[in-house]
Amino acid sequence: MGSALDSHNDDLDSLRALIADLTRRVYRLEQALELRATTPAREETAPAIPSVAAPPPASPPRQAEVPSPPPPMPAIPLHIEKRTASEDRDLESRIGSQWLNRIGITAVLVGTSYFLKFAFDNNWIGPAGRVTIGILAGIGLLLWSERFRAKGYPAFSYSLKAVGIGTLYLSIWAAFQVYALIPSGFAFLAMLVVTAATAVMAITQHAEILAAFALTGGFATPVLLSTGQNREFELFAYVALLDLATLVLVVTRPWQRLLVISFVGTLSLYMGWYASFYSVSQLRLTLGFATLFFAIFAVAPLVARRRTADIDTTTIPEQLRRGSGSPLALFLAFVNAGVYFLQVYAMYEAIDKTLTAWFALALAAVYILLSRRAGVRYGEEAQQSLRLLHLALAIGFVTIAIPIRLDAHWITIGWLIEAGVLLWVADRIKSELLNVFAVGALVLGVVRLIVYDNFRTDTIFFNARFATYLVAIAVLAAVIWFGAQRKDETGKSAVVFASIALNVLALLALSHEVYDYFDRQIQFIIRGYRYQTPYSTELRALTRARDFTFSALWMVYGAVLMAIGFWRRSAFIRWQALVLIAVTIIKVFVYDVSELDRAYRILSFIVLGVILLAISFVYQRDWLHLSKKHQETTPS
Repeated sequence: MGSALDSHNDDLDSLRALIADLTRRVYRLEQALELRATTPAREETAPAIPSVAAPPPASPPRQAEVPSPPPPMPAIPLHIEKRTASEDRDLESRIGSQWLNRIGITAVLVGTSYFLKFAFDNNWIGPAGRVTIGILAGIGLLLWSERFRAKGYPAFSYSLKAVGIGTLYLSIWAAFQVYALIPSGFAFLAMLVVTAATAVMAITQHAEILAAFALTGGFATPVLLSTGQNREFELFAYVALLDLATLVLVVTRPWQRLLVISFVGTLSLYMGWYASFYSVSQLRLTLGFATLFFAIFAVAPLVARRRTADIDTTTIPEQLRRGSGSPLALFLAFVNAGVYFLQVYAMYEAIDKTLTAWFALALAAVYILLSRRAGVRYGEEAQQSLRLLHLALAIGFVTIAIPIRLDAHWITIGWLIEAGVLLWVADRIKSELLNVFAVGALVLGVVRLIVYDNFRTDTIFFNARFATYLVAIAVLAAVIWFGAQRKDETGKSAVVFASIALNVLALLALSHEVYDYFDRQIQFIIRGYRYQTPYSTELRALTRARDFTFSALWMVYGAVLMAIGFWRRSAFIRWQALVLIAVTIIKVFVYDVSELDRAYRILSFIVLGVILLAISFVYQRDWLHLSKKHQETTPS
């Protein structure tokens, strides 16, 4: 009996120890979930376990059982509740520290403005006093903001700085524009000092928002101090200095968003000046500054420092941490190229259209060099997108130069030749992007050839239209050739679509020649019988001859296509021939029977029947071993 009690007591002690251990674990888990510990946690002692009274001994003695370890505890979904509470605290903190801060500053400014307006209206303060109060208030806000920054309130400090900087700009503007207390040169120098001081604070405090304030004030200065006079050189030289300063900042700091402010400010000032003052006599100076602005923003995406949060600084060396393939850099590069081209086009369109085309080609060469430069200096994968964008811009400018420089069908030929060159280069360097651009140029050329071009021919076959169709057919043949070299699905799809397009263009080219031949005959008859008897009989005969020639052409072309399909053992070519022959059969049985004369009708049916019998004979002889019986008896 005594041994049984001792064994039972040992079991109770084991259970108490296990419960205490589980209690400590649950307590630590709750602490971790509630994020209470900000210092190293002390070792918690287990809470006291109330003593459990021993049950009365059982009559039959039992063996002592070792308690099995408890199963793993299921995950407690407390994080959902904690996350919601954390989000509520974040929203509450944001409202209290930022929103109320900005609303409070706005309220103070509004109240102060009403007071100053009341004082001004009652002539309590003169013009000089008003400007002095504004300048002192701006300086005081800047100094006061530094105290909040030192105490760890940077957001509040930057808000005060924004108000102070704005107050300084407006005070200087009022001193010059409203009260005429200072000359324009002194006002410009004062605003330049404010801009420079803000930039120095941005650099020393590593604050991108202050740099944005400085740029905004810098680009606003010419607008605030404008006198309505044309000072192109001074204006654009000042803007160029701001852009160069921005370029230095984005090279030394990861502040790429400043490029957007600088670009928008530059473009706004340029467009405002151009709309008011530009004339042809200022072409060289204006083009020089436009080119300088373009160069700055073309180079900036290549050298701008990236944010360290965007890259893994532990796996790549320092020299690869520059440059950017971010959407911001890509957008800036694209817009910069388009804006610069439009600027030059607007200046040269009325002077010399040829120079505009050569300029587009020169711009294409520049972007080819930029695409190679991006690949030479930087090795990270993010640069690939910027390199491809530069290449796309180069091809785009070549495509634009063709319709600017050329006329009529030469535009179509230019696009088709461009497509052929891109296909060849894409095959050499294995570039899918160039293949896409080649297809785009080819589609432009073919659509223009079919829909837009209006040819006037004097001879059969030896004319500009047939030559243009031959160029298009040659490029499509190149697509088929390069696509056949590939073994993937893209190559097969290219071969299919190019083959169909080639045959359609060939039929259109031949049909155009047939139509023009008979149209010239018809026009000759009309001119010869202008003042004589009716000529309806001869016209009807020529029309029937033309319709029969169309049928004969399509039948012969289908037979040739079928022969090529048998020769090349290509089911795809044979199916194209069958479709064309089917269309010809429908035309013969539906149209030719009712419209053609008896001789043409007989000839149409005989020619069609002979071609169909010949094709049928080839299929019956099974020269290509297409029949199922032959496939079953042929040993593998």
